[in-house]
Amino acid sequence: MALRPDEFYDHALTAADGERRLPLARMTGWDISPFEPDGLRVTPLRPPVLPEPARHGEDPSNCESCRDRDKGIWFNDSWRLTRITRVGVPLVLMLHPREHYDMADLPDELAAELGVLSTHIVRHVQALPHISRAHVYRIGDGGAHLHIWFFARPEGQTQLYGSWMPVWDDLLPEYPADVAETDAAIVADALVTSIGGRRSATSESPHD
Repeated sequence: MALRPDEFYDHALTAADGERRLPLARMTGWDISPFEPDGLRVTPLRPPVLPEPARHGEDPSNCESCRDRDKGIWFNDSWRLTRITRVGVPLVLMLHPREHYDMADLPDELAAELGVLSTHIVRHVQALPHISRAHVYRIGDGGAHLHIWFFARPEGQTQLYGSWMPVWDDLLPEYPADVAETDAAIVADALVTSIGGRRSATSESPHD
């Protein structure tokens, strides 16, 4: 059984200093870290908040993803794919179920579709010129409606390897929107060919 919230907090504090600051993560010493360890400080560890704040869209009647179920660059009956705007890497796409599901309550049939569809998206993103890898992320702390991120890592930028890539994305200048839009359309067309569905021109979602 996992530690209770108070037990977890007390356990974490055993590694903290008098200001409740944990030591720097080992990740800050990796050569892909966007930060030099010298001068970095860890934020004081705050006590647990219980009950946790509600995520956006816990109530489907107030869910933006449900409201936007007909917006995207690609659709089928169950899924839609959008392009996230104002990002620093070449392309960020997001896959959403069109009905209101989170990962834990996704029906098995849709879960199987998610696996196949994610593979096709990765395949088509990595087929773009000058893209080496498609990173796939599911977090879920901010929104209750399932959303899967696909980040395109630019060829040759080895500092953008691995788990620091979303941080680099926030640090980089905004990538040219016209180039990203063209590449997103290529991915959408490739999806229509490889797995079906249809294209749409209403593609953009803001980057929160």
